[in-house]
Amino acid sequence: MAWLLAPRPLVLAAAIGVTAALSGAAPAGAVIASVPCGATELRCATLSVPLDRSGVVPGTVALNVRRLPARAGATPTTQAVIGLAGGPGQSAVPLTADFAGVLAPLLTDRDLVVFDQRGTGESDPLSCPSTGRIAACAQRLGPARGLYRSIDSAEDIEALRQVGGYDKLVIYGVSYGTRVALTYAALHPDRVAALILDSVVPIDGQDGLSRPSFAALGRVLDQLCADGSCRKITTSPNGDLRTLLARLARHSISGRIIDPDGNRAKVRLTRGGVWQIILAGDLNPSMRADLPGAMHAALRGDTTAMLRLRARADGLTGTAATQSDGVNEALFVTTRCEETVFPWDRAAAASTRQRQIDAAAGSFPAGTFAPFDAQFAVDASIASLCVDWPTASPDPIPLPAPPPVPTLVLEGADDLRTPVEQARAAVASIPDTQFITVPATGHSVLGSDLGHCAADALKAFAAGTAAAACGTPDTTFTPSPTPPASLRRVRGASRSTRTLNAALATIADVKRQIIGDAIASGGGVTNGSRTGGLRSGLAIYTDGLITLRKVVYVPGVEVSGFVALNASSGQTHLLLRGRAASRGNITISSTGRITGVLGGRRVSTQVVGAAHRSGGLTAPDFPHPALRAR
Repeated sequence: MAWLLAPRPLVLAAAIGVTAALSGAAPAGAVIASVPCGATELRCATLSVPLDRSGVVPGTVALNVRRLPARAGATPTTQAVIGLAGGPGQSAVPLTADFAGVLAPLLTDRDLVVFDQRGTGESDPLSCPSTGRIAACAQRLGPARGLYRSIDSAEDIEALRQVGGYDKLVIYGVSYGTRVALTYAALHPDRVAALILDSVVPIDGQDGLSRPSFAALGRVLDQLCADGSCRKITTSPNGDLRTLLARLARHSISGRIIDPDGNRAKVRLTRGGVWQIILAGDLNPSMRADLPGAMHAALRGDTTAMLRLRARADGLTGTAATQSDGVNEALFVTTRCEETVFPWDRAAAASTRQRQIDAAAGSFPAGTFAPFDAQFAVDASIASLCVDWPTASPDPIPLPAPPPVPTLVLEGADDLRTPVEQARAAVASIPDTQFITVPATGHSVLGSDLGHCAADALKAFAAGTAAAACGTPDTTFTPSPTPPASLRRVRGASRSTRTLNAALATIADVKRQIIGDAIASGGGVTNGSRTGGLRSGLAIYTDGLITLRKVVYVPGVEVSGFVALNASSGQTHLLLRGRAASRGNITISSTGRITGVLGGRRVSTQVVGAAHRSGGLTAPDFPHPALRAR
């Protein structure tokens, strides 16, 4: 496929250079003063660094640090591997085990050093009474608010390097962590051995109006429906999106969905809600898969699936989820508002800034934000928060290009937060960069790749060899079918056959929701996981089985019973009722054999094709989901 981008070819000399640069020399001359953390080799430390290295603003920051020494028996080198989390504002120390697992190929003879960046986690975290009151938050933080930029975190890394006695650093960053990594490399080029950049944020930061994200949207939707995977859903997902947004521009959509307790909850969908659904799908392939069918159903008058996606997006990207991910919201706002370059006068009043950014957005070429518009882009951007933020730091200074060190870039083909096109431009000046694009994957590649391509690329990079381009994309989450608005729209020559297919579609939908919610939470499917049916009912997971309680996916077909989450590991027993259904009881074996009674007649048939595959959907293995920077 044209959208599978291969890495730049490396000649033998370049590959040898990677090995040489990644191999250390003598043991480190010093180590960060630390104490044991529990029963493992992990060491805990605190490093005090100046709040303001110019000395104008007094104070210090106590950095919360973890150090995992090189493997026992290995001769430690003068290098360390630094793991940088995303955000800005994501706490890194709780992810130490994930960093150790992901970066294991680099850690044979190197220490791993992980720390909460200033203002996050346990590194003197920032706090505000309410980040919704932006001016009040800035006032509370005072002049110090200008000292939580990427450049400040980069100098904290240099302090860690010096205290640790390391000659050079191998730096891994994910999402915003890539900007800090690139900043450090630009400021201290002679101290960088290699860079691993996962979902690249440019060294000068994200665009204040997210133009690269809007530009990539059409491509990502086309990729989702490549190779005819949406042929039974829609001929044009981008056309459906344009039509839906045009309708929402005139009036929003409201309705009720079933919450995880089985109760009805009112949900409202606007254009902003659609954008949130799209961005939530950046981190959750089950939501990406549900979008084309849900949009097409909404255009036919059945809005329930789109409203459910809106509710799920709130669960993934809302305040509660952000806090549970260890993201410090005050730090996020502080860093983004201080160092993002907006098209306004940093010293101007909020009203002047608003006029300036409105004018700037309107001056871009037609189609810059399509299928959205310029005013929407302003209202949905970080600028809408920062317009009221009184800037405390000086204008950002241009940084030199990162040094020509061995660099591995990992990008998800479906990533909209940090699109492939933006990443390529960000690393264009680094020669011989190995650029790996992972298909069917969104943001934070090493935490989101359902295959092994990204992990294999890192192993090859650590070994000093060229990483292979990714092969066939993962198909765990192909586009979901359009939810039928009635039993008449379900395939089958008889009422009983349509009822049976409706039951299989119900099972597949319940599994997609439970697995999708598990992905959103950053873990596996656990006992007590639950989801509401699309139209009514409740499903609860316990010990490998999903209990369905009067779940309705197809109107008029009510499904109750027990379903094995992994279809090959147990039987499914269903009771089928409802005003439109052929009533009866069926059993589905682990091999897909269906037996039972429907409409008073005995049934014996084999589940085949797409119905069998969807019914057999199992929870994917995300080896390090915590590294998905949200």
